[in-house]
Amino acid sequence: MGRELTPYLVLVFVGFLPNEIWRLLGLLVGGGLDEDSEVIIWVRAVAVAVLAAVIAKLVLVPPGALAAVPLVVRLGAIGCGYMAYALARQSVFTGLVAGEAALIVGGLLFPS
Repeated sequence: MGRELTPYLVLVFVGFLPNEIWRLLGLLVGGGLDEDSEVIIWVRAVAVAVLAAVIAKLVLVPPGALAAVPLVVRLGAIGCGYMAYALARQSVFTGLVAGEAALIVGGLLFPS
């Protein structure tokens, strides 16, 4: 019985707990900060920059099956997603669904 639980215990102790400790510490430290403080504005800017870099890397140098989709289709999907986001009163979900749909349709219509 103990051997069957070992992988799950490893996941909890190595994957879950270290992450949760930092999240809890961030909650305790950042909970009292004003949303308009310089520190929070800087943290928000860094988070957006990291997200933008990850998206740019996925679009320009894609891994795996995404590399089979032409660059123009990947860029067009970003444009479609942004247009849907803007037209749907800044609905992230709408932009995500529209961009993903454009990527799938473009990948099927224009295989490389």
